[in-house]
Amino acid sequence: MSFASLSLSASILKAVEEEGYDTPSPIQAQAIPAVLEGRDVMAAAQTGTGKTAGFTLPLLELLSKGERARPNQVRALVLTPTRELAAQVAESVETYGKHLPLTSTVVFGGVKINPQMMRLRKGVDVLVATPGRLLDLYQQNAVRFQQLEVLVLDEADRMLDMGFIHDIKKILAVLPKQRQNLMFSATFSDEIRALAKGLVNDPVEISVAKRNTTAESVSQWIYGVDKNQKPAVLTQLIQDNAWEQVLVFTKTKHGANRLTKQLDAQGITAAAIHGNKSQGARTRALADFKGKSIRVLVATDIAARGLDIDQLPQVVNFDLPNVAEDYVHRIGRTGRAGAVGQAVSLVTAEEFKLLTAIERLTNQLLERRDLEGFTPVHPLPQSRLDTRQHKPKKPKNPKPDHRDGQRSGENARGHRPASAYKPANANRRRSARPNPGKAAS
Repeated sequence: MSFASLSLSASILKAVEEEGYDTPSPIQAQAIPAVLEGRDVMAAAQTGTGKTAGFTLPLLELLSKGERARPNQVRALVLTPTRELAAQVAESVETYGKHLPLTSTVVFGGVKINPQMMRLRKGVDVLVATPGRLLDLYQQNAVRFQQLEVLVLDEADRMLDMGFIHDIKKILAVLPKQRQNLMFSATFSDEIRALAKGLVNDPVEISVAKRNTTAESVSQWIYGVDKNQKPAVLTQLIQDNAWEQVLVFTKTKHGANRLTKQLDAQGITAAAIHGNKSQGARTRALADFKGKSIRVLVATDIAARGLDIDQLPQVVNFDLPNVAEDYVHRIGRTGRAGAVGQAVSLVTAEEFKLLTAIERLTNQLLERRDLEGFTPVHPLPQSRLDTRQHKPKKPKNPKPDHRDGQRSGENARGHRPASAYKPANANRRRSARPNPGKAAS
């Protein structure tokens, strides 16, 4: 199958070809025809398989055939959970719509609202937004939805997990009843299906991968270490293996800041990205990391969704996540779209229960390796694969960082995480997943 067989216009096919893609990924091959038929869609696929292009391409095709947006009006609304994901979806819209007479913009918190209001004044065909900032703009009469044709919820499970359910319901209440609805997500949890009941109408349901599986193209292993050894072990791994681009996950914001300083002190350039950072700082850190002017990006789970870094070779779990599903999404930042990647975890004896939960979730025992000179005083117990069903426990403090995509106040509204995520990879020749310098997937 080729993109030319999917009933896309010459203008869109030209943009796809210019990005170097000729074969749609499985999620794209199934979703694009359904969207073009005007059907509501619920689509679930592993991360890195081109979900964004799966709705962006047909969305642009549909909008190109209609009336342009009127002042302060929006024809298509894409809701995303984080600023980084919103920015990357907006880049995808621009990339694939560059030969079409359509307008688009992106809005999110953490930056001044007035420039966003000015961009909305003339109306836009596609608006990409985080929920909190969108409500702020609506309450200030900067945006209206009488002309809305399509609503897209991107990473819907993550939005619920971050406590956006009330904001989403407020937004749904002011949208026209007659519209096309698209839900794209890594997985469809019970909470997502409950939301879908009041949202989608006779949807086409698409799922191209098993839930909570990790990408076959990602090599995974762990080092058993003591807590105080972790900074030195990470430094040793980076230096011994000459890693030039490493995404490192910590459990807390303070831990991310502390590790960044420790790496800098060892001559390893690093930057941190988390909910307490300004949007400008986060944008600079991500740009520097993509441009390889820094070697290490230290992130909290705010970055487990939405970061699309082309050919990212290594992910390191400096701390294991409290929620096992987050492990799948963290390591899904590497090995995207069929590329190979490595995922390394530094695990203490105190984290053994978290390790057990991850191995049970993914139904695999992680390979263990030893690093010379770093034998732990408190050895990591041996694992055994236990696939019996267990009730998930609520995360204990310190809580993972989930402040993002909110109103300018940036608070997570105190809602507890709700869900399960979904992972990791899909085979393709060349699918419409934009490269990170230009677009998102």
